[in-house]
Amino acid sequence: MAYSNILRRLRNEKTNYKKRGTMLMGKRDFITVNITNENTQVQVLKPGMTGDKVIASAHSRYLLEKGWKGSRKSVPAAYLTGYLAGKKAIGKGAKDAILYTGTRKYTQRVAAALKGVVDAGVKVPADLETFPPDDRINGDHLTVKNDISKIKSAIDNEVK
Repeated sequence: MAYSNILRRLRNEKTNYKKRGTMLMGKRDFITVNITNENTQVQVLKPGMTGDKVIASAHSRYLLEKGWKGSRKSVPAAYLTGYLAGKKAIGKGAKDAILYTGTRKYTQRVAAALKGVVDAGVKVPADLETFPPDDRINGDHLTVKNDISKIKSAIDNEVK
């Protein structure tokens, strides 16, 4: 039996090269959402031959400065992090983008972050039925309540 060399990122299940190849063919900006054990990170990137360039990035630790209480990986926190990343991307000149999930699954938190980017003004091809309902985005299901509209207006005032 012959040995075949498998790419390291494919072997570690970090990169889906078929999905990435089709994404790069489109030559459009793309959005990545990374949800860790404690935080949410949303990035808007521009693909390039030498590597991807980050246009805008937002991290859920920013919400702590605005008075956020509770989990930074919840659905409302993901929405606000996506909204912040979308506002920064609009300020840098990004008009439209696509969602790139790679090997990650499309969950409610990823959908909430994508809805935040869409609400910020970036055109993303997405079905509105996949987004979480407004009561989940506002955090009505959580025990620790936050004022989403207050933090959203703070983002609007700070990021132009």
